[in-house]
Amino acid sequence: MHTFQKVSEARLGQIAENLSSHLSSPFTVCLWGDLGAGKTTFCRTLIRSLCPHVDHVPSPTFTLIQEYVSSRGAVWHCDLYRLKSMDEIEELGLLDALHDKICLIEWPERLGHFLPENRLDLRLTIAADLTRTIEMQCQGAVYIDFNCL
Repeated sequence: MHTFQKVSEARLGQIAENLSSHLSSPFTVCLWGDLGAGKTTFCRTLIRSLCPHVDHVPSPTFTLIQEYVSSRGAVWHCDLYRLKSMDEIEELGLLDALHDKICLIEWPERLGHFLPENRLDLRLTIAADLTRTIEMQCQGAVYIDFNCL
């Protein structure tokens, strides 16, 4: 596990941009944290880095999934906060996406037993001064050199 401390919003964006250069399909990033911790901000920056032709990156809070096309494969930005049942995971095609797309998943705890073994976990917490702590941990066969971020 690697921990970034006192992360400003600018540094959060820099970490997301740097991480984007290490991603290609299939790859899953699970973003853990409370509302307002910076999960969507991180995803937006990462998506803009992977898909420079995309101007608008909306939050998938209501649609659950937004899909983008990048030179490294399809990118799915998933916000599972409003997931109503485990059946929706299959109906949305998320299980298949985990095997052949870059998946950025907010609220991954809602995946339950479908949480992929091979993934990068990012745990974001935010302090009163609006600086963040990011804990990153590779799971399964995933490897990222955190010194490059």
